[in-house]
Order: sequence, then structure tokens, then C-alpha cells
Amino acid sequence: MESDRPSVPDEIVAKWQRVVDLAARIVEVPSCLVMRTEAPDHAVLVTSHTDGNPYSVGQSFVLNRRLYCHSVLANCDELVVRDALSDPDWGDNQDLEHGMTFYIGYPLQWPDGALFGTICVLDRRDNEKAHLYRTLLQEFRGVVESDLAQLCEVDRRTRLEAQLHDTLELLERRVEDRTQALALLNDGLQDEIVQRRNTEADLIRNERALEEANAALRVLLQNLESSRQDFEARILRQLKGLVLPHLARLRKNIGQREPDRSYLELVEHNLQNITSAYAGNLATAFEVLTPTEIEAAQLVLNGQNSKDISRVLAREKCTIDFHRNNIRKKLGIKRRDVNLRSHLMSLQ
Repeated sequence: MESDRPSVPDEIVAKWQRVVDLAARIVEVPSCLVMRTEAPDHAVLVTSHTDGNPYSVGQSFVLNRRLYCHSVLANCDELVVRDALSDPDWGDNQDLEHGMTFYIGYPLQWPDGALFGTICVLDRRDNEKAHLYRTLLQEFRGVVESDLAQLCEVDRRTRLEAQLHDTLELLERRVEDRTQALALLNDGLQDEIVQRRNTEADLIRNERALEEANAALRVLLQNLESSRQDFEARILRQLKGLVLPHLARLRKNIGQREPDRSYLELVEHNLQNITSAYAGNLATAFEVLTPTEIEAAQLVLNGQNSKDISRVLAREKCTIDFHRNNIRKKLGIKRRDVNLRSHLMSLQ
């Protein structure tokens, strides 16, 4: 149910704002939106800060076939409309009131597959650049859905912690009730030996119960920490596996062409900010190395010398020495008395 979904905090909304602003600037459109769907309403949650953008936060629409996003949600798939005026299916859509004849949109989903809304770009002309860069918009969609997955995981942990807290409070009340009952019983007992035995037995049971509860709490906290680390590592792998390769191909295609090169550098910088919370020191250090240098660094970390590495990588020893010098320069190891392997191990 929609009411069971976690709310989107302000810091996540601010992050999405940076995403839509960046997307709008890269593909040069007046509008990039993140829409939130709570049927029958479809409202603007985040809108790009761009000139000529007619959409404002909180602006709401009733879902119907005359909305581009209605088709995206109904089919749970990409929708591309190059020119609505020449397309009989979209000649009467509501966004034509603002002159928006061009549209690209994708569905946004919660981790269980339920629809959250859409991410889309709109323009008043056939935007070839936006059409070519729609893969990048798909990657931004992945960033939003990763945040939704993290929100659900945090909400699940919060619920578990609340349940554990309630259980501990119940146990404490039961211990308190039993202690009071023992006190009343002891007032009416004449046999001091029986009184002591009953008291000691109850105290032992209570102590064991508390020990079991503490043990269960420690196991739960360990599982939560392990789950958090696994989740962050999975998000980092997805971003590096799904986003960064596309940026490398874009960098090769763009070359030194301005302003595309500057926008691409802006994309890379913002993605580094987004993923910095998940990356370890060693992973961050490896980001400045080439694939061959990463292989060489990993073999150095494994304790192999230049001769061993040259044999593994089928390269001349002088080539391996060249790569090792480049690694030292990129990692800022200027002093020759600093051991490369020791430095890499300190980053783990």
C-alpha cells in the first residue's frame, strides 16, 4: 500500500534536484522532471531550474491518456515522442498547452516493482541531442531507483529496531511484575529458606532471560551492519558498472568539443560526489589509474615483484617499472623511501 512506503527526505529530494538540473543542462532541454504518482494524481516532485520551464513543484495532473506519463506508467516502459503535432496519438495531449511537443520518459519503481512515478525531459522542438543521450537519462533513473531501494532498506531496519525495542520493554515489564509478585509473596511467607530459594530462582531466570535478549540484540545489530555494508557495496558496483563505462564512451566520442566536454566533466564530478559516501580509500585511489595500472597495483598488493608481474601480464620488466612509477605519481608517493605495497595496504 502507498501509505506503507517510506517518505522521501529533503536531502534525497535535494540530490534529485541536482540530477535533473544536470540532465537538463547536458541535453539542453527547458524541462527535466521527477514525477510522483499517487493515483489518480500525478504531481511534480522535482523540476529543473532552467529557463523556459513551465512546470513547478507541486503542480498536479489527473492521470489520463492525454498525458505522456500515462503511457509510460501504463506500459512500464520508455516513451519517446519526437513531434507530438505530427503524431496522431499525441496531437491532443495536455503538455501542448505549454508547447511541449518533444518527450522522453521512463518509469520509476520501488524495489518491489511498484510504480513510484516517472523521470522525463520535455522540449518545444525535436531535440536530437536529448534523443542521442537518452542512455544517460536511463542512468539517472538508476540513481533515483537506487535511492528508493536505500530508503526502503533504512525503513525496514527502523521497523526492526522498533520491534526489538518493544520486545525489550515488554521483557522489562514482565521482570518488574515478577519482582513485585515475589515481594508480595515474600511478605506472607514465614519460611525464610523458601523465601530465599524462590527469590534466587526468579533472579536466575530473569538474568538468563536478559542474557538471551542481549545476545539476540547483538546478533541483530551484527546482521544489520553486515546488510548495510553489502547494500552499499552493491550500490557502488552498480554505479561503477552501469554508469562509468557509458561516461568513458561519451568522453571518447566528445573528445575536446565544447561545451559537451565541460558538461561531461560536470557529470563525472557530480557522480563522484554521489558515490563518495560508498567508496573506500583503496577504491577511490584506483579510480585515477588505468586498467593496466590497476592490475599491476593489485599484483603489488598481493606481494609480487616487478619480475613476477611482468610474467603474469606478459609484459617486459621495464614496462612494469614504467607503470609502477606512474602509479606512484598518481597516488602522490614522491619520496622514494615509501614502499608502494605498504602504501596500498594502508588504503584498504
